[in-house]
Amino acid sequence: MKIALLGYGKMGKVIEKIALERGHEIVLRKGRSDAYAGLEKADVAIDFSIPTSAVANISACFENKVPVISGTTGWLEEYDDIVALCQAKNGSFIYGSNFSLGVNIFFELNAYLAKMMANLKQYQVSMEEIHHTQKLDAPSGTAISLANGIIQNTDYTNWTLEEAASSEIHIEAKRIENIPGTHSIFYDSSVDQIEIKHTAHTREGFALGAVVAAEWIIGKNGIFTMKDVLGLR
Repeated sequence: MKIALLGYGKMGKVIEKIALERGHEIVLRKGRSDAYAGLEKADVAIDFSIPTSAVANISACFENKVPVISGTTGWLEEYDDIVALCQAKNGSFIYGSNFSLGVNIFFELNAYLAKMMANLKQYQVSMEEIHHTQKLDAPSGTAISLANGIIQNTDYTNWTLEEAASSEIHIEAKRIENIPGTHSIFYDSSVDQIEIKHTAHTREGFALGAVVAAEWIIGKNGIFTMKDVLGLR
């Protein structure tokens, strides 16, 4: 499989390492100011760039009829436009706020716990996410996905980084050097606390999931998620 890497920072280099170990070929390594030369040769593209580059990268893939896996967060206000373009171009697209296989299991646990807690009004939910200091957006896309998983299954209405009302989920976002990613969900009452937590030890878990998604999407058309890749639907 021939892969175009859109974004060649730390994550891009880890994805490259894992892709090569799995027998794939890299035909494009695109940094922020590089052109798309070679994209047309790719069987699939993996975008781990920056929020201001993601839409252009994904759009270029659709124009070149290249399936695209995007793990860049912080651009989702334009997600609906990207979906429309993908459909117009009969493209193939997977966006994931987190491609770690473990995190995607954690998403399911989070939603299941939220359903269990929905009628227990004595508990107030809150979240904490910790990432490395190079992460540009806060809260993380993963934290937003987790918050949305709670909102969809409870009476909570939205999340906030500020002091939360009773109908809001407070997210505390921390940036600490050399932390790949930690996400914790807390349900607090006056008598106890329930916590679920996912801790990433290295970036390799995110990279492996992205490569697995790239392998899976070959030959498919449409808009998918990691639930499709992992058979969790």
